[in-house]
Amino acid sequence: MRTRNARLEVIVSQLHRLQFGRKSENLSGDQLNFALEDLEAAAAFIEAEHEQADTAVKARNTASRRANRGNLPEHLPREEIIIEPEDKECACCGGALHVIGEDVSERLDHIPAKLKVIVTRRPKYACRSYTDGVVQAPAPARLISGGMPTEAFVADVLVSKYVDHLPLYRQCQILARDGIEIHRSTLCPLSRLRSF
Repeated sequence: MRTRNARLEVIVSQLHRLQFGRKSENLSGDQLNFALEDLEAAAAFIEAEHEQADTAVKARNTASRRANRGNLPEHLPREEIIIEPEDKECACCGGALHVIGEDVSERLDHIPAKLKVIVTRRPKYACRSYTDGVVQAPAPARLISGGMPTEAFVADVLVSKYVDHLPLYRQCQILARDGIEIHRSTLCPLSRLRSF
């Protein structure tokens, strides 16, 4: 506390001399900053030592850091990773160690969009005895007749363009990073399908 008061008294005297001293004794702003930087660094070092020694201040700072992080929403799926110690036997007696508590931390992860190809196979069946009838399941209806995109792909193009304001040429660049070469003139009719 005494060192802090002494430091503050030095700063006040320097500022007092700057304000009310002779004009020939005035320090330039840069010179005053150099002097103050050394004092501030020394004061910060002393305050850091005091904070490390005081457990209450340390606990308060830790609690404020944790409170500031925010909570992750409960609806997000969780993937738990349990990290066990290598040896779960007591070093003294060789008995089994028991769980008495745990530290839990959460981190937010992002999984980028995944592209996949849906292959629809429609086998044809026929009787070996008769040559007349071939049976095959009807093809599922498509959003665009004869088109390759699924409903989910079209929805993604629409949301990216009209909600996220992502132009078609950028969407083409994003798809090209995954090896899918689609020209924006192909995506343009998809963007006209919007019904809202």
